[in-house]
Amino acid sequence: MDLSVIAVIVLATLAAGGVAYALFYPLLSGQTRAEKRRKDFASPVAARGIDREAQARAKRGQVAQSLKEIENRESARNKISLETRIAQAGLSWSRKKYFVISAILSVVTGLLLLLATGNTIMAVAGLVIGGLGMPPWFLKRCKTRRLKKFGIEFPNAIDIIVRGIRAGLPLNDCLRIIASEAAEPVKTEFRLIIESQALGLPLTEAASKLFERMPCAESNFFGIVLAIQQKTGGNLSETLGNLSRVIRERRKMRDKIQAVSMEAKASAAIIGSLPPVVALLVWLTSPKYIEILWISQAGKFALIVSGIWMLIGVLIMRKMINFSI
Repeated sequence: MDLSVIAVIVLATLAAGGVAYALFYPLLSGQTRAEKRRKDFASPVAARGIDREAQARAKRGQVAQSLKEIENRESARNKISLETRIAQAGLSWSRKKYFVISAILSVVTGLLLLLATGNTIMAVAGLVIGGLGMPPWFLKRCKTRRLKKFGIEFPNAIDIIVRGIRAGLPLNDCLRIIASEAAEPVKTEFRLIIESQALGLPLTEAASKLFERMPCAESNFFGIVLAIQQKTGGNLSETLGNLSRVIRERRKMRDKIQAVSMEAKASAAIIGSLPPVVALLVWLTSPKYIEILWISQAGKFALIVSGIWMLIGVLIMRKMINFSI
């Protein structure tokens, strides 16, 4: 074989080997991976920004999911049973006892109106008012008074939790302190939370049931804070401290509005009480002059129409001077 052909073959082999070495050596030696790592370290701010953005998106998604679950639970609570209404009023009545009391009130009211007027229509109206009007009114009044007491004491309970967590106590120990030392009705409600946990119910669900027994914004905020904190984490003492401050500010604003509206309430009370007070004074001084109102048909009709208009006026004034915060 000619030497020139051999030289060409050798040179071609060496060239092919050099090209293969130049192409595959960085991959085999890890140089490409090292170069990629150097590029990653050369731009750490951008990479960290992307990670933070992804974490923020995930956190927002968890918060949105928690709020959606809470909203679904609250929409299911719109149908309040009789047992729940009795529990919200702070009474230990059973359904049977409630109906027995309603029946007794119905009969007593109907008999009193029948004896006072001698009219069967008024007796039937008394039966309806005593059986269907007075018991729900009593439950609503007890519920309002209980919610008022709860709203006054609840910020103090949250402050106990905040101070306990900052001192290193577990959250359950703080709840037990409130359940044993707080004033009613906060004491009873937190004791029910502790008992629910003892039966295996998670803390967030036990706290969310607080809103079923105490349907106010304060208990709802408390359940939402605990649910979101469990999902996303964070400084619970700081969050509850802010919640306590918000509740106290709401209370201050409510008291301020009540003080400002006292003049309007006094005026409404005076205006609403003038007609019956004047009628009573006229009847005491000149009974023959005013008794035509309940003797004649025209007088009875005038009394009914006047009573309806007075009721409408009182309700309008009440709507104007009552504010919800």
